Amino acid sequence: MSSIGVVNFSSKQGSVEIREIEKPTIGEDDVLLEVANVGVCGSDLHQWTADHSWHVNYPVVLGHEFGGHIAALGSRVSGWKEGDRVVSETAAVIDPNSPLTRQGLYNLDPTRKGFGYGVNGAMTRFVKVPARCLHAVPENLPFEQACLTEPCSVAYSAVVVNSKIKPGDRVVVLGPGTIGILCAAMARLCGAEVAIVGLEADRGRLDIARQYGCEGIVGDASAWANKQDGLGADCVIDAAGASATLKIALELVRPNGHITKVGWGPQPLNFSLDPLVQKNVTLQGSFSHNWPIWEKVLSLLASGTLDVKPIIGGVWELKDWHEAFEQMHSGKVVKSVLKPN
Repeated sequence: MSSIGVVNFSSKQGSVEIREIEKPTIGEDDVLLEVANVGVCGSDLHQWTADHSWHVNYPVVLGHEFGGHIAALGSRVSGWKEGDRVVSETAAVIDPNSPLTRQGLYNLDPTRKGFGYGVNGAMTRFVKVPARCLHAVPENLPFEQACLTEPCSVAYSAVVVNSKIKPGDRVVVLGPGTIGILCAAMARLCGAEVAIVGLEADRGRLDIARQYGCEGIVGDASAWANKQDGLGADCVIDAAGASATLKIALELVRPNGHITKVGWGPQPLNFSLDPLVQKNVTLQGSFSHNWPIWEKVLSLLASGTLDVKPIIGGVWELKDWHEAFEQMHSGKVVKSVLKPN
């Protein structure tokens, strides 16, 4: 039995197309998941435009933000049943004996392979998922929203786990994409005053960020950063898909402040990091997420404390993937969602 899938088939620009995909064969510790919805991530776009900085096992089905119903269970899987509503973490292949895995930090295991680049992802009808990746989705949470648990977990990890923001802090977020807006929303939940910064072309996305109680700024944010006492922002979260924005972060952050870098960018920096030293600034990278973060995020989504509806720009059928990618790539929508069935 086969179905269609959105496949990234080579490292050349634009090498994504619809192909026939065989139904996966699951192992004894896996489930077969019938995909209800899958979000389009900026990394899917980067693989499509061939400006990514990670290894890809071509050809591969794209998609790592997904949820659906369990269609079949491996012989050793317990605690789940067919028909259960679930979302899946992204760490499809991990080394159980890695020191990082044993600490619960399997997301940082260097041998980790994720859905959509290391193994086949979820932009298709069925995907093979290790049962350890699953989380139950409450009945009141639609899959269109539940499939965004993953980017929300990226934001939770960056803001709550890695930035330690306190109520009353002034936080600047660079880049009004999905992760930037979710980081801004998460910082608001932590009690911070938040500004999110973009370019002229980002005005529509900045308007969406304002729905989360954030200030939207086009261009220079230094006046906002310095407004309280003239020294700068307590924390800058760099969610732009470039390395050079770190220079802006170093200008906006206060002495003894904190910068969290969550946006990817393969370009070299070409500027001095002396301000990092002179200002005594902490620079923190933030990558991925793990089991407890997913549980916290699902709780926030199910209670309505975190509402992802404002960022969803539309739901497209799988065959219309190109329009969904284009709408997001052009900045017309923050997040595109696909529906395989």
